[in-house]
Amino acid sequence: MSMKAIVKSVISGDSFVLRGPAGPQGQPPKERVLHLADIVAPRLGTATREDEPWAFESRDFLRGLTVGKPITFTTAHSLPPNDDVPRDIGSAEINGVDLASELLKNGWAKLKELKREPTEDDLRKRDIEAEAKAAGKGIWNPHGPKAHEIHYMMPTDSQGFISEWKGKLIDALVEQVKDGSTLRVRLLMPDGEHQFVNIALAGVRSPRVSSNKGEPSEPWAEEARFFTESRLLQRYVRVQLLSLPTSTAIPFQAGANATAPPPATIFIGTVLHPAGNVAEHLVAAGLARVVDWHAGMLASSGGMERLRAAEKAAKEKRAYLYANAPAPSSKTNGAAANGSPRSFEGVVTRVWSGDQISVIEKDGSKERRLQLSSTRGPKLADPKQAYYAHEAREFLRKRLIGKHVKVYIDFVRPREGEYDEKECVTVRYGSQNSNIAEQLVEKGLASVVRHKRDDEDRSPDYDKLMAAEQAAAAEQRGIHSGKEQPAPKQPLNISESSNRATPFVNGFRRQGRIPAIVDYVAAGSRFKILLPKDNQVLTLVLAGIRAPRTARYPSEKGEPFGAEASDFATRRYMQRDVEIEIYDVDKSGGFIGALYLNKNENAAVTIAKEGLATVHSYSADSLPFAKQLYDAESEAKAAKRNIWRDYDEEAEKAAQVPEETDGSALATHYLDVIISDVRPRNGFTFSIQILNTEGIASLEKLMHDFSLHHKTISTPSAGFVPKSGDLVSAKFSDGAWYRARVRRASPLKKEAEVTFIDYGNQDTVSFSAIRPLDPKFRSLPPQAHDARLSFIKFPKEDGEYYADAVERFRQLCGDRKLIANADYKEGSASNPLLHLRLIDPLDPATPQNPLACINIDLVREGLASIDKRGCGKYLAAYPQIVKKLGEAALGAKRDRLGMYELGDIDEDDD
Repeated sequence: MSMKAIVKSVISGDSFVLRGPAGPQGQPPKERVLHLADIVAPRLGTATREDEPWAFESRDFLRGLTVGKPITFTTAHSLPPNDDVPRDIGSAEINGVDLASELLKNGWAKLKELKREPTEDDLRKRDIEAEAKAAGKGIWNPHGPKAHEIHYMMPTDSQGFISEWKGKLIDALVEQVKDGSTLRVRLLMPDGEHQFVNIALAGVRSPRVSSNKGEPSEPWAEEARFFTESRLLQRYVRVQLLSLPTSTAIPFQAGANATAPPPATIFIGTVLHPAGNVAEHLVAAGLARVVDWHAGMLASSGGMERLRAAEKAAKEKRAYLYANAPAPSSKTNGAAANGSPRSFEGVVTRVWSGDQISVIEKDGSKERRLQLSSTRGPKLADPKQAYYAHEAREFLRKRLIGKHVKVYIDFVRPREGEYDEKECVTVRYGSQNSNIAEQLVEKGLASVVRHKRDDEDRSPDYDKLMAAEQAAAAEQRGIHSGKEQPAPKQPLNISESSNRATPFVNGFRRQGRIPAIVDYVAAGSRFKILLPKDNQVLTLVLAGIRAPRTARYPSEKGEPFGAEASDFATRRYMQRDVEIEIYDVDKSGGFIGALYLNKNENAAVTIAKEGLATVHSYSADSLPFAKQLYDAESEAKAAKRNIWRDYDEEAEKAAQVPEETDGSALATHYLDVIISDVRPRNGFTFSIQILNTEGIASLEKLMHDFSLHHKTISTPSAGFVPKSGDLVSAKFSDGAWYRARVRRASPLKKEAEVTFIDYGNQDTVSFSAIRPLDPKFRSLPPQAHDARLSFIKFPKEDGEYYADAVERFRQLCGDRKLIANADYKEGSASNPLLHLRLIDPLDPATPQNPLACINIDLVREGLASIDKRGCGKYLAAYPQIVKKLGEAALGAKRDRLGMYELGDIDEDDD
C-alpha cells in the first residue's frame, strides 16, 4: 500500500528521513527513515571517517529533488528501529517519477548485486545504469570527483576564523537543527573546502531541546525546532558570522591580562534564507525570545529593531512563549505616572557624575537632578575607576553645561533604602538631536546596565547603547582598554591663606585673562575656581559688587536674597568654562577679580543687573568696567528687581543730576546696504556693507587678487606671531583668505580671535592659518561697518522670544539689499557703531509712508520694544518715529503677539 509523506532530510543518495503532517498547535510530526531498495549511493563521512567519492554530490542531487516536498512511497520490509524511529526499505516516487530510476539515470547510485531472479523492472534499471555509465554521468565521470577538504570539527583557532570571516556572507547548507535557534551548517568555503560550524542565531534564543534521554525539554522547544527545521533543514542559505559567544565584558570585573580563550564550540551569526531571516520569524511566532546583549551586533543594520517589532507582535498575540507575558509597554510623551510631563526642554546647570546631571526647565521654574537611562558611569570612589570617572564627568561638562537640551523621561526608579527616587531619562542635544548617553558609552566612558529579561524600565535606545558599548570594547576605548590609569591628583588649593595666595597675584596680573572652570559657587559673588592647566584651585571674589550673604549652617539665617543670588550664580556659572582676571587678594586668601563667561559677559555686571548684588563704590571706581556696573545697578533699581523691590525710584530721580545729551537728529542720508554678518550674542549687533560705492567695487578686485596671492603662499612666515590690533590675512572656515584684524592672540594656544574687516564676522583662527597682511592690500579701508537697530531692543538673550526675534531679523534682512539711515553714531569718529533705521525697498507701504521701517515692524510683531536706555540720547529728536513705535507696541500688546503673549509687560522689561 502506498503512503504519502514530506521529505524532511536526505541522509545519503539512497536514504532519506520522512515526516508526516504536523500535530496540533505546531507539535512536531512523527518521522521514519526510508532506504531505496536495490540501489546504493556513496556514504558521507564523519569526524572519524572520510566521505566516499561523490558522496556529497550524490546526496545533494537527491536533496535538491526532494527536501521539503511530498513523495509517495511503499515499503517492502522493515528494519529494526533506531531511537524509536521506524526504518523501512522500499520505493518512492515524486510527481510520478521513480526516485531510484532517477538516481541511476543521473549516475548518482549503483544497482546492488541481486540475489534473486531479475524482474522486468530490474532489467530496465540495469539498462538505465548502463546508459549513465556509458555517458560518464555522476559517479561514472572518468575524471573522478572534485576534491573536497571537509572539516567536520569546529575551527581550532576560533578567534582567527571569526576575525577573517566576520561580517562576510558565506554560502552554506543547513545540516542539522539542534533547537529553534541553534544550527549546524556546512560552510562552502573557497577552493571546494567545507567547514562545519555550529551557529546560534544572533539576537534570539529558543527554548532548549534536551540532549539527554529521559530529561524533558524546555516548554515549546520541540515546536521551535520543528519551526526552523521545516524551513531551513538541508536548504541552502547565506551565513554571516558576527561574534564568539562571549558578551561584552563588564569593565573592571575582568582582568586585563586574561588568558586566551579555549576553542569555541559555537559561533553567533545570522542565517539568511531567500524568504528572510528565520530569527525574526521565530520571534514573531512566539518561539524565541530576544537576547539583549546581542544588540551590539545587530543594531547598526536595523536587525535589532526588527526583532523588537517581532517581539511586540508576538506579545500582542500572546503566542507560545508570550502566552503569559504582560501587555507591551506603550510609553509615550504624554503624562507620566506621577502626573508630570514625560518630556521637557531645559538647560543643563550641573554635571554630578558620568551618568547624572541637573537640568533647569525652560521656564526656569524647576531644577531637576536626572539619571541617564540604562547607563552606569565609572565610580569616583573606586581607585581603579577614578580616572575614567573624572573623564566621563568632564566629557559631559564640555558638551552639555549651559546647553539647551531635550529631556525624555523613560521611567522613574522608586526610592530604595538610602537612595532617593530618580528620574531616568534620555537627554538629546544639538542640531543632530544626539543622545549624550550613546556618545558617552561609545567613548568608553560608561557601561550599559544589564536589565532583566522582562524589565521594561530601560532606555528606548537600549539597543543603540549596546551597539555603542560593543564598538567601544572592540576598539578598547576608555574603560574597555584594560589599562589601569592613576587616579587624578587633587588640585592644589592656593587660597588656603593670604600668605599662600599673595605670591601668585603678580603672576596672575601679568597673564591678564586666565582660562578657568567654575568648580563650585559658594555665594552670589564668591566662586571656587579650577585652573586646569596648573591643577590649582582658588577662591575668587568678584570685584566691585557685594552679594547678600548666604547661611553657612542650617541654624544660621542668611541675608535677604542671599539664597537667590547664590542660586542664580550657580545656574549661570557653575561648571562653565570661563576666564578670570586677578586684581588683588583679600585677608583670607581669596583672590579679588573679574569673571567672564563667553569672553564678554562680566559676571559682576550680570549679577548686579539682576538686582542680586549692590555696587561696592570703593572697589568699583578703580575698575575698567565701573560704568557698566553702575549702569547695571541703575537698571535693576528702575525695574525694582530682587533686592531693589522696595526701592524708591522717585527719590532717586530727584537726587540725580540731569544727564548731558547730544540729542539732535542727524541729517537724513539714505544708503543702499546689505547685512554681511549678524552677531546675536552679547547685545544684538550686525555688520553692513555700503553698496554702490567705489569701495565695494575695489573689494571685488582685491578679493580676486587676494585669492591669487595666497595660492603662492603655502607656509606661515617664519617667526611671525600675530598680536592684538595687527592687520593680517586669515583663513575663514570656508577655506578662503580674507583681511582681518586681530582682537586677541594666545601664543600658548597658538590661536587668535579675529574680525574680518570687510564682512564683520568673527572667528578664532589658529596661527597656522594667519599671515602678515601684504602692504599692497592695506590701502582699501575696511568695508564692514558695525551697526545696531535704532530706537529698539530685542528681548533678553536668555528670554523665550530672543531667538524668534533674531530669526525674524534674518528673514527680513538677510541676503537682500536694504535702505538704511543712520539716526545716531556711537563711539569713536573713526570707527563708530551706527544706529540704523532699516527700510525694505520692496515693502509696498514704503512709498506711501516715509516712516515705514523694519524697526517698527519688529515692535509691531511683539519681537522688540523701545530702547529708552540704550537710545535715550536721541529718542526725543525723532518724535514722529517714537510715536509710530508706541502705536506699534500698543498693537502688539493688544493682540498679545510675541513677548506680549502672556499679557502686558513694560517696554523696558524684556
